[in-house]
Amino acid sequence: MQQRELGKSGLKVSAIGLGCMGLSFAYGPATEEQQAIRLLHSALDQGVTFFDTAEAYGPHTNETLLGNALSANRDKVVIATKFGFIDGQPPKGLDSRPETIRAVTEASLKRLKTDHIDLLYQHRVDPAVPIEDVAGTVRDLIKEGKVLHFGLSEAGASTIRRAHAVQPVAAVQSEYSLWWREPEASVLPTLEELGIGFVPFSPLGKGFLTGAIDASTTFDKTDFRNIVPRFTEENRKANAALVEALGAIADSKGVTRAQIALAWLLAQKPWMAPIPGTTKLSRLEENIGAASIVLSAEELAQIDTALHGIAIVGDRYPAHLQQRVDR
Repeated sequence: MQQRELGKSGLKVSAIGLGCMGLSFAYGPATEEQQAIRLLHSALDQGVTFFDTAEAYGPHTNETLLGNALSANRDKVVIATKFGFIDGQPPKGLDSRPETIRAVTEASLKRLKTDHIDLLYQHRVDPAVPIEDVAGTVRDLIKEGKVLHFGLSEAGASTIRRAHAVQPVAAVQSEYSLWWREPEASVLPTLEELGIGFVPFSPLGKGFLTGAIDASTTFDKTDFRNIVPRFTEENRKANAALVEALGAIADSKGVTRAQIALAWLLAQKPWMAPIPGTTKLSRLEENIGAASIVLSAEELAQIDTALHGIAIVGDRYPAHLQQRVDR
């Protein structure tokens, strides 16, 4: 698979990475370990080198899974993980104090069975801790060789600038897709100016853009989407227009909706590397196939024209979680 450099950081990753959260967390019961390991190995065999996890996924179990699955091929992969929640549990609140960052990093290294983390993100901006203190702590970990690159997740333009002035930010990870384009307003221009890479998470709209979810879909009782306003039955019905438009475009090229959605992201900037997640080998192969789809300027214009005027209904997070998104 084609490799991409995240901004001007020197960090090179596969054009499409793998978001590993869903293997352990958020979208129903955890995948059985050996099945999950087979999927991770298949991703590696098909050219994926960029694997995304976090201490909060599980919590902790997702990092352990990656350590068990990838440690034998450590020199072939780029592993990104994250700190930022009390005890690694989002419901407990934020914690990016320097001593916490250090403790979490040490624990993550052990779970990942490695001596370094390629890309360490702050999972969410902590308003109680100056971003300069966060960046300074990661800068020290980089000097010690325990971390190679610094990242931010869901950070706003001002925070990105302040952090970057203390320790260069290699990448920012935020939600970005054909049904959530807010980063285009201020974040993406800031990243291009500063030479920072971008890692879109939920590039398939938490599965909605694949066309596999409709108004009648029932989620597992532990599935995070049950509390997401955008996924109420009424809003899924209203948002179906976007999926239908994607379907017409995909059919015209003989590809799938998911592949069009990912190819569109790859066409936006050469310093973007989306991280779709899946628990299914067939979906993994489908997502990876998007890396070979090239959309022309005319086709990109056709997509924009087709989707223009389709209003997306429903917030992407419940109110208590939306408050954690930095502006």
